[in-house]
Amino acid sequence: MAGLDEQAVYYSDTFGSEVGDGDTQNSKQAIQRRFKEFIRQFHEGTFAYKYRDDLRRNYSLQRYYMEVELDDVSAYDETLAESLIKRPTENLPLFEKAAKEMADELTRPRPEDEEELQDIQVMLRSGADPISIRELKSTEMARLVKIPGIIISASATRVKATSMTLMCRGCRNVIPNVEVRPGLEGYAMPRKCPAEATGRPPCPLDPFFIDPDKCKCVDYQTLRLQEAPGMVPTGELPRHLQLYADRYMCDRVAPGNRVTVLGIYSIRKVKVGKRNKDRAVGAGLRPAYLRVVGIRVESEGPGRAATAAFSPAEEAEMRRLAATPGIYDLLTSSIAPSIYGCEDMKRAIACLLIGGSRKRLPDGLTRRGDINLLLLGDPGTAKSQLLKFVESATPIGVYTSGKGSSAAGLTASVTRDPSNHNFVLEGGAMLLADGGVCCIDEFDKMREDDRVAIHEAMEQQTISIAKAGITTTLNARCSVLAAANSVFGRWDDSKGDQNIDFLPTILSRFDMIFIVKDEHDAGKDARMARHVMGVHTTAREAASSGGDELEIGVLKRFVAFARSHCGPRISEAAADKLRNRYVAMRSGSRQHENESGKRLNIPITVRQLEAVVRIAESLAKMRLAPFATESDVDEALRLFQVSTLDAAMSGSLAGVEGFSTEKDTEELSRIERQLRKRFPIGSQVSEQAIVQDLTRQKYPERNVYKVIHLMIRRGELQHRMQRRLLYRAK
Repeated sequence: MAGLDEQAVYYSDTFGSEVGDGDTQNSKQAIQRRFKEFIRQFHEGTFAYKYRDDLRRNYSLQRYYMEVELDDVSAYDETLAESLIKRPTENLPLFEKAAKEMADELTRPRPEDEEELQDIQVMLRSGADPISIRELKSTEMARLVKIPGIIISASATRVKATSMTLMCRGCRNVIPNVEVRPGLEGYAMPRKCPAEATGRPPCPLDPFFIDPDKCKCVDYQTLRLQEAPGMVPTGELPRHLQLYADRYMCDRVAPGNRVTVLGIYSIRKVKVGKRNKDRAVGAGLRPAYLRVVGIRVESEGPGRAATAAFSPAEEAEMRRLAATPGIYDLLTSSIAPSIYGCEDMKRAIACLLIGGSRKRLPDGLTRRGDINLLLLGDPGTAKSQLLKFVESATPIGVYTSGKGSSAAGLTASVTRDPSNHNFVLEGGAMLLADGGVCCIDEFDKMREDDRVAIHEAMEQQTISIAKAGITTTLNARCSVLAAANSVFGRWDDSKGDQNIDFLPTILSRFDMIFIVKDEHDAGKDARMARHVMGVHTTAREAASSGGDELEIGVLKRFVAFARSHCGPRISEAAADKLRNRYVAMRSGSRQHENESGKRLNIPITVRQLEAVVRIAESLAKMRLAPFATESDVDEALRLFQVSTLDAAMSGSLAGVEGFSTEKDTEELSRIERQLRKRFPIGSQVSEQAIVQDLTRQKYPERNVYKVIHLMIRRGELQHRMQRRLLYRAK
């Protein structure tokens, strides 16, 4: 009992911890020492000290972080790796302190203006198998987990304090260096000032405020992760998880990225305020989030992917591939090899994937280099399959359907941020496809006002927003690959222009328009049936053999390499040749005039001339050539001939403004004048009677209905009484 009289403090541990504070401190120092030894001593096969060299190089470049493979930590010390995986909240700060001490040793002596030692962020990578968001259970809490998914939203970069200085507004007492835990945890301010215990006058309740000038802060960003599509069970909706990224993890990903995230599964406090009293939860119930310690953007699979840097060996391989004599045919055969035929369409898609050269003129204007393509025609001609393949073959691809897409969904929308109730911009499909391809299926099912919204994005490649006090211009530098059906479902040659329900303003923005018809031919049908049966019976063998085709991963990397490493221009000789052909096409072919007996208003304008230039540049870019030659111009003109010009000359696009003959245009004008004379503004007549009256005057019935349809579209006429009467509105 004599020992009780010694000058010592005795206590009882309420929570029954097995280790005392001293032992805990010693164990932490031991772990930190082991981390420091790992950075100093770990090396691979040769005597290249991987992390030591990385840390020195990053610090000299003022990048205060290092990336560590968990497999390397496990190979060095399995117990150390196990403690990092099971207790990352405690051990990761020790790892960062060890990295800071090691950086201090490696960078001495430092310049005078860089004497202060910076904190080092440790980012982790793991080769473990990922788990789905719906597999996260309570057993994973406060442990390292690896989750794949798609980033669907990202907040702006904000600031969070890591160390605060508090000051009492009553007695000016200062509490310095108050540590704030990382993550979405806040700090509970003390309710009373400790200076009262010294005999000073009592301070009011809640007296402390934060001195912002003496706080240490870091950047942070909140992300929203959606479950990967392949992991969603049938019939269920994808689940979401909030991510917290700080320091050098900020702005590493954008909405639309497919990522694999390594982080600490944590819980956060819910702020109880006037707005969310109903959402306030009990003491033991907290919503979960993931504190990111490592993030990797996937480059495989469809959707937006990372265009990773090319190694020297990979760059040499790409240049060797571009120097192959038949690279154009090789790329064409690699476009959807399971689809039979469609050779010219595949060649056009190969040009679309590679793209032309974007030009900035001395006056500040730009000329787009991306190629837009429209596939128009019968169902069952593999249009949607081609779109799906292009989405997966381009480094950045977004697929959407016209029926389920609005103007805001394709361009951009202004919404309220639920966290701070400010207006924020949310990018649509064309913004997410910036630098890639936007595939729009069922283009004809879109509403007219939604289709008009993408006019600016297709030609100027920008999206202008002026809503809710936000006035800005966003980049949408993407190619558009659209697929549409005829008005009647199948293409009807007898109806001519009535097959198309597009305005000339949207048609002129497409560089190539392919009319796809499902024609009946016994020989072609037999070959196609044989090909389809072969695909269904030997799909696996065909996929493994490959033949004279590039694998989709190689094709994606080659497209990314060509787009980023080459910007060809058209040569002088090719420009002269194209200039002469443009004048000939603009004035009309003499031979075609003699054969048809009438002059066609061929739809080639300056836009179409630039389209041919872009196609020629894309053909040169496939070879990584600096200039497009005359042979490239010949092939570009051939592609333009078999797409847009053939459609116009065959009459498939006849009747659409800019695609009509002069004779038809004059006849339509006469019919419109007759209709205006027949009934004044505000009157109504029977549609059947007016059509019969005009057909008795030898006007074709098809043209009469066409004029009525055009006047209804312009808002001059309206249908009344179950479409039996026509009312003239203006």
